[in-house]
Amino acid sequence: MKVNGSLHAPPLDPRRLLSDHLRHDLGLTGTHVGCEHGVCGCCTVLLDGEPVRSCLMLAVQAEGHEVSTVEGLAAAGAPLHPVQQAFHECQGLQCGFCTPGFLMSVVGLLAQHPDPTPEQVEEAIAGNLCRCTGYASIRRAVHRAAELSGK
Repeated sequence: MKVNGSLHAPPLDPRRLLSDHLRHDLGLTGTHVGCEHGVCGCCTVLLDGEPVRSCLMLAVQAEGHEVSTVEGLAAAGAPLHPVQQAFHECQGLQCGFCTPGFLMSVVGLLAQHPDPTPEQVEEAIAGNLCRCTGYASIRRAVHRAAELSGK
């Protein structure tokens, strides 16, 4: 499978979840695991550009596909990805545990809808839980990310 542009061997255990493979085998700990039931959205990654819950998917199911994690949004020392920049500017995070899942969900949204409507934003972030922000700053960050991405 290709993860953030690099080829990686599949896990030795075919029962390994994608979230565990990313975190424990590949050291990509930005993919957080919260509920382990696909409810919280913390483990969201992109599979061929589409947001998926990595805790609900076996790593072997990603063979032959492109997986993108939060670590792949901006290289070390490079400017932040527009979605990361927007979340920073709009204070779309507090404790940060849910942030990687939100970032990846928003990247997926903006790939399909570069200028999303409020309804599209609501639908895109509905599967991600945040206990800190109250979502208003996250909504602002999504619209700001659309502005930044359009430049």
